Amino acid sequence: MSSTDRPAANAAIPILRIFDRAKAYEFYRDFLGFEVVWEHRFEPDLPLYAEVRRDGIRLHLSEHHGDASPGAAVIVEVDDARALQERLLAARYGFARPGLSDDGWALTVTVTDPFHNRIVFAERTSTNPPADRVPPADD
Repeated sequence: MSSTDRPAANAAIPILRIFDRAKAYEFYRDFLGFEVVWEHRFEPDLPLYAEVRRDGIRLHLSEHHGDASPGAAVIVEVDDARALQERLLAARYGFARPGLSDDGWALTVTVTDPFHNRIVFAERTSTNPPADRVPPADD
């Protein structure tokens, strides 16, 4: 099969399990600066499924039991980890003061949401990152 015969793939969109809309939006919208693109519920009292977006990054947040497990880890490549870390510290979010770490393959800023999902913002410093692990949480 040639590369022209393959279906086009645009991007992977991680689904992160959440349990509380207000806490999720406080973290993703108010702290990290994502915008809520859309929300969906089959009925008003049923679980939320939503998309948030920032700088080309799209995440789906789900209260549905079968969509994902809490404690996921996602790596998001960024151009300037230091500037991101400074912006997050300036936000004065009450539950995180993320550090900047040199992990050998990238400068990373790691945050953990209220549902124990970890997001590692990584500015690559090497073309050969370790393929077998996500950097540990340090916040």
